[in-house]
Amino acid sequence: MLDFTGKVALVTGAGSVGAGWGNGKATAVLLARQGAKVCGVDLNAEALAATTEIMQAEGMADRWLPLTCNMTASAEVEAVVTQCVARFARVDVLVNNVGGSAPGDPVSMTEDVWQQQLDFNLTTAFLGCKYVLPVMESQFATSGKGGAIVNIGSVGAMTFQLDGRVSAGYAAAKAGLVAFGRSTAIAYVRKGIRVNTVIPGSMHTPLVEHRLVRQLGAEDAAKLIAGRHAAVPMGRMGDAWDVANAVVYLASDEAGYITATQLVVDGGMTAARSA
Repeated sequence: MLDFTGKVALVTGAGSVGAGWGNGKATAVLLARQGAKVCGVDLNAEALAATTEIMQAEGMADRWLPLTCNMTASAEVEAVVTQCVARFARVDVLVNNVGGSAPGDPVSMTEDVWQQQLDFNLTTAFLGCKYVLPVMESQFATSGKGGAIVNIGSVGAMTFQLDGRVSAGYAAAKAGLVAFGRSTAIAYVRKGIRVNTVIPGSMHTPLVEHRLVRQLGAEDAAKLIAGRHAAVPMGRMGDAWDVANAVVYLASDEAGYITATQLVVDGGMTAARSA
């Protein structure tokens, strides 16, 4: 089950801000544990090095290729895909995991921040697909096996965010990511390529302490985290492994009849808010 032996995965955002497990880091490690060769991409070389240490400690260094890259820069993304194919000969799985939120409504948010939010959360996925899709299409033409793409969205595009925050740019970009994924899935459905989106809810990853506490001006991080746990119907936030497990399933052969859809991983949060 969920065997990726012989497959190659390219995971963006494969490092993690601060200590602990971010979504991309957990996904890269889980794919490698399931047998995949993994090309891990991140803008932060130090964060990527921490993932490399785990791969080495678990005896998976020979199946791991870490590459630093600005996923908003077309030439850099093209170079990363080229290097991945040069090392591993193919790309079977692409995980578009780069993203992050900035607060603000249309009046308070500057135009620069608005554009940065679109680029960071949506253009990165566009560029990843732009250069990986031809590789997968070629694979399908020669072997009948294309590939699977999994984008990482957010419930922030479906419902209001916790703590009364407004992040108009982030919400717009993540909503666009869902539409982008569905459109791309249908465009390539006859070419052996599946495209789906994982929609995480409130997750307790290192970004909570690293960024969210500062954004909200919270003086008591423990109180903030407790409140975020309590706001989820299951009584707890999810973690990076909840996201990674969903990604690995959608990328697997077991999900071979699933495309152009979204898998919400939120502990019931969106259902409770729409009831």
